[in-house]
Amino acid sequence: MNKKIVVFGLGYVGLSLSVLLAQKNDVVAIDVVKDKIDKVNKKISPIVDKLLQEYLSSNNLNLKADIFKEEYIKKAEYFFIATPTNFNEETKQFDVSTVENVIQQILKINKKAKIVIKSTLSIGFTSKASKKYKTNLFFSPEFLREGRALEDNLYPSRIIVGCNTKNKGCVKEAHKIIELLKEASLKEDVKNFVMSLPESEAVKLFANSYLAMRVAFFNEMDTFCEKKKLNTQNLLSGVCSDPRIGDFYNNPSFGYGGYCLPKDTKQLRHEFCSVPNSLIKAVVDTNKTRKKHIVDQILKRTDENDVIGFYRMNMKTSSDNCRFSAIIDILDSISKKRKVIVYEPSIVKSENYEIENNIDAFLDKSTIIIANRADDIIKKSNKPIYTRDIFFRD
Repeated sequence: MNKKIVVFGLGYVGLSLSVLLAQKNDVVAIDVVKDKIDKVNKKISPIVDKLLQEYLSSNNLNLKADIFKEEYIKKAEYFFIATPTNFNEETKQFDVSTVENVIQQILKINKKAKIVIKSTLSIGFTSKASKKYKTNLFFSPEFLREGRALEDNLYPSRIIVGCNTKNKGCVKEAHKIIELLKEASLKEDVKNFVMSLPESEAVKLFANSYLAMRVAFFNEMDTFCEKKKLNTQNLLSGVCSDPRIGDFYNNPSFGYGGYCLPKDTKQLRHEFCSVPNSLIKAVVDTNKTRKKHIVDQILKRTDENDVIGFYRMNMKTSSDNCRFSAIIDILDSISKKRKVIVYEPSIVKSENYEIENNIDAFLDKSTIIIANRADDIIKKSNKPIYTRDIFFRD
């Protein structure tokens, strides 16, 4: 039987979740950005995700995008919140105001609402919010790769739902939420866990911090090789042949970035403020060290007469996300000492940099090309390229 579901947020988490659930349920995706709403209703994905676009355009989905309307809240049984929770550098915590606003809006209209939060949260938020709003909230962390959000929803590595485990009714409902997500997936025998709310919140932060640590480890290995004039690929091959380490998620880069890893590592560091630690703090600090090393290497290879061409600002080749991309910090530092030019199709103009989105003109004007991720377009160029991309994959 189809369930009526409302999803708040049309970012990559909310949109991929909406498409997933709309295969077997009636889903309304709510957002405040009209352009996103219009695109989804025209079966166009507002984010770069090949599979997501295929499902939107060709599958018979029971999906509608719209602004907030009371009628949707009255009729729905389940509500998923996937609004952004950016890290506030002043408070050293996630900004959860959008999540709280949505909870308040829902409960004003539907006191019996079953609310599941997908937005990443600080540890303890959902328990406090449950008491504050006198309701039983649920938290289900997402584990999605940028550019492959729908794929990771269809074939989930695991499904976790946090709830008030002391309440048998909440535990029972948590299992129903798991079944709702499992039924929409294409993977058999999905691992699933019901745990306490703070445990489920902590899983997300620790998982992303571990991934950031792995990126940082191989970046520091690459820095070592560059300084000592060793072959990074040889070291990677030797180290990653150990099955306990594995030959994956090990391609050197200018640093980790994107929607999740920078903010989640900073939040976890804050959570450790009264807990002895060295490693978690180092995961955050090493990213700054890596970027400084990359800047130093670029300056060493160029002089004041050179035009430094920055190829693409996106975090990954399969994503259009430029937010907190490591190469942007590199660009900002280099632009203070060298003339720079940027090739990035998603940027029309900039007050700070010269944008050249004709690739031939960009290559012609550039003395050297800087690329976090290289591809065939620049590899065919006769201009020198500085990249730490060894395997030409994310």
